[in-house]
Amino acid sequence: MAELRSVVMRPDLERLGRFDPVRVRTRFLDAYVPELTRVIVVDGADAGLVAVRPERSHTWIEHFYLDPSLQGQGVGGAVLSALLAEGAASGPFRLNVLQGSPARRLYERHGFVADAADEVDVFMTLPRGDRSTRVVE
Repeated sequence: MAELRSVVMRPDLERLGRFDPVRVRTRFLDAYVPELTRVIVVDGADAGLVAVRPERSHTWIEHFYLDPSLQGQGVGGAVLSALLAEGAASGPFRLNVLQGSPARRLYERHGFVADAADEVDVFMTLPRGDRSTRVVE
């Protein structure tokens, strides 16, 4: 899982001048909570992972990584739609995405809006009332 994170994030982190293979793996392993993590399986093979972490006022979608060979084929949208449908009764959803990452378009298609940013991350929220899980691939 830590290796997949490194592979998926490398292009964006290199673009931002922040890729360090040891740090990428260490940050994942330091934050990894097995009970909150799901493995994404496509055609019987492990293809990615995603974690859902509930907090008092919102639910975080974290560590959403999909094998690059499957990106752009609707898999990420289907996974995100399923997560949003499962958590429809919970508070707003939050996540962060790297500045300039193509993944931001996926989140925006599902109704997420940017509410804060720094030089590395864009923080996004799906407001409580916006549970329409649109998939436009």
